[in-house]
Amino acid sequence: MRYEYDYLVIGSGIAGMSFALKVAREGVRVALVCKTTLEEANTALAQGGVASVTNLEVDDFDKHIHDTMVAGDWLSDPKAVEQVVKNAPGQIRQLVQWGVDFDRKENGDFDLHREGGHSEFRILHHADNTGFEIQESLIRAVKASPYIDVYENHFAIEIITQHHLGKIVTRRTPDITCYGAYVLDIEGHKVDTFLAKITVMATGGVGAVYLTTTNPLIATGDGIAMVYRAKGTVSDMEFIQFHPTALFHPGDRPSFLITEAMRGYGAVLRNLKGEEFMHKYDPRLSLAPRDIVARAIDSEMKLYGDDHVYLDVTHKDPEETKKHFPNIYRKCLSLGIDITKDYIPVAPAAHYLCGGIRVDLNGESSIRRLYALGECSCTGLHGGNRLASNSLIEAVVYADAASRHAASELPSLAIRTDVPDWNDEGTAHNEEMVLITQSIREVNQIMGYYVGIVRSNLRLDRAWNRLDILYEETERLFKCSKASREICELRNMINVGYLIMRQAKERRESRGLHYTIDYPPTRHE
Repeated sequence: MRYEYDYLVIGSGIAGMSFALKVAREGVRVALVCKTTLEEANTALAQGGVASVTNLEVDDFDKHIHDTMVAGDWLSDPKAVEQVVKNAPGQIRQLVQWGVDFDRKENGDFDLHREGGHSEFRILHHADNTGFEIQESLIRAVKASPYIDVYENHFAIEIITQHHLGKIVTRRTPDITCYGAYVLDIEGHKVDTFLAKITVMATGGVGAVYLTTTNPLIATGDGIAMVYRAKGTVSDMEFIQFHPTALFHPGDRPSFLITEAMRGYGAVLRNLKGEEFMHKYDPRLSLAPRDIVARAIDSEMKLYGDDHVYLDVTHKDPEETKKHFPNIYRKCLSLGIDITKDYIPVAPAAHYLCGGIRVDLNGESSIRRLYALGECSCTGLHGGNRLASNSLIEAVVYADAASRHAASELPSLAIRTDVPDWNDEGTAHNEEMVLITQSIREVNQIMGYYVGIVRSNLRLDRAWNRLDILYEETERLFKCSKASREICELRNMINVGYLIMRQAKERRESRGLHYTIDYPPTRHE
């Protein structure tokens, strides 16, 4: 099948859906493609909330900007930081208009949380499942729009560029242009051609390349891999944020997240002896930025040979704890842990990618007519480390900027109609699924063992050599097989793993989330 749209949006989290809602209007058609269903996205798992300056009596833009720059180890792009921080309040109002119900005090003011790295209380939330509330509100708005066609269980395989028209494209080609994407209809077992004037990549993060992750297992870096293969610019992939406090319960994948807001609420980290330890690592204690807390926990675990530490909230009022964190309370209770009386076992888990597809202030990538939004993009906001709860607001601010820029470009663009359909002649359905599943396990092991919280040149070299073998095997399998979600995800995971390793090897310093024992760490204040 061939489809033609004004906008093709790949991905259905907060970035993809908010962009689609902003550009959808009479006379404009939008295709929203999602790998599984609208409900399954990283957005829905975001517990903590959305960072925005709203209490002007104590907070201001300069404070939020400074906190973001400090957390990012001064690698953040000041222009991107300013754009997000100053436009955040307006986008909060937009989310409320779409039906997002942020918690409020009795007087009607927002009930604000504080999280690690923030100097003030500025986190808007909906209990401890803010992302789910946002996702559900946006889904209702998308389904109510007559101008958005939703394609669930559709998986983008490759973006379409001049390469598919028989032209040679390299990373030095100055005018690489995107004309849409080849998309696998998973249930129909066929590859369709989606042509569009403008394409938006909003495919989320890469957490599934790691065995232990808080991300949904669909977070296989698909958009980043597609853009890299199309010779687009990908940056800062070495900066993988490991959330310090994922619930330690072996066998769970993804890991259940224990929100940072709990530490903002007063929870304390302890080792298995029951001793507090953060004073050994940072004067901000449990409210230090995530990279510092994750490395501190990693250090304590290695020091004593433990596989987890504890988060202690037992000293807080039990009823207040249950009120603020109802989902965490219920989840832990289902495992026999009463968080009002018992310590919570936690360990770090891959959580967020600060790099991705390089974009400008309009969200436009190095490939013409292709925008990237949300976690798959690298706006420059996060620098070396994301400040807590800055990701959801980044997604909506850049979706707004991209929607306005794309709308101004749309009248001058035309759909490219001479694009050939997907060619899978000579291929067969892959019957060796065991090869794919085993290769995925190997990718997870390689990334976890060698490209985790603490790295070294020796570990990265070993990972590189192991992954290179998997790359060669997978490319041969891909070329002789019918397209399937499984083989495409494996291919993307390998591409993403390669990018993380390569850019980690290129950064010859310990900075932000990239920590290597071969170079002494420094903080840039």
